[in-house]
Amino acid sequence: MPRVVFLLIPRVHLLDVAGPAQVFSTAADFGHEYVLSYVSEETPVATVQGLPLHAEHTWPDLEPDDLIVVPGWRGPTRMAGAGTLHRLREHHAAGGTVAGVCAGADALGRAGLLDGRRCTTHHASQDELARLYPRARVVRDVLYVEDGRVVTSAGVASGIDVALHLLSTRHGPYAAGRVARAMVVHGRRQGASPQVSAMLRHRGHDDETVHRIQNLIDARFTQRLPLSTLADAAGCSERTVTRLFRHATGLTPLAYQTALRLERAEHLLGQGATTETAAREAGFGDARMLRRLRARM
Repeated sequence: MPRVVFLLIPRVHLLDVAGPAQVFSTAADFGHEYVLSYVSEETPVATVQGLPLHAEHTWPDLEPDDLIVVPGWRGPTRMAGAGTLHRLREHHAAGGTVAGVCAGADALGRAGLLDGRRCTTHHASQDELARLYPRARVVRDVLYVEDGRVVTSAGVASGIDVALHLLSTRHGPYAAGRVARAMVVHGRRQGASPQVSAMLRHRGHDDETVHRIQNLIDARFTQRLPLSTLADAAGCSERTVTRLFRHATGLTPLAYQTALRLERAEHLLGQGATTETAAREAGFGDARMLRRLRARM
């Protein structure tokens, strides 16, 4: 009966705990019999969101099939002590898997488990992780990385993705898909997927006219959208649409629409769709266009 142990650091993020915990709890409901445990050097454990959590001081006995998950927290805080870091090293040395969600990668780094390994963390903390652990190979703008039974992820919602990945690795994609459906998760995202979607990557501006245009493209990106349609929605000329859009996002409206289509196609391909099916459902005329764009990337 495999065990999943969550190591809770003070000021832990609730979703970094709850997301992976829900995955393995739901897997247990479907007969995979995971036992979840929560340990911490102090209890109750303060969370960033204000809800205190109860955890045990004593670690359970672990087997190589067991998993340790270190959810992320918000600093500054008192880090895990030497004994706790030794637990992480000991479990990994015995053949076990350890996973860090968001800032959890820092605990793995302090335990020496990132040295020489590929790893990642939340995009806002990647530079800091690389600075603190120069022997680690930080992979930027990906959801999660697994290297030698050391798993790290971007955190927050990506903790669900990495838990589904671990479930799929252990029990197959059907088990992970069944859990994802029960959790009403749209689909299991691949580890190499970018942390920020194309839709959000170009929303960091304050031009309300461009936001309205983007809302229309977001809703209908698989359809043909002439510039005249966008101009009517924005209440301005076609030339003004192009000028405002490029100034706010750095892209033309067509390039933005193509980025959304390509991201959708990549998701479908990652779920096992053929190139022809992915191209059609993403709004490309045929698979040749999709192949050309992917080759260009």
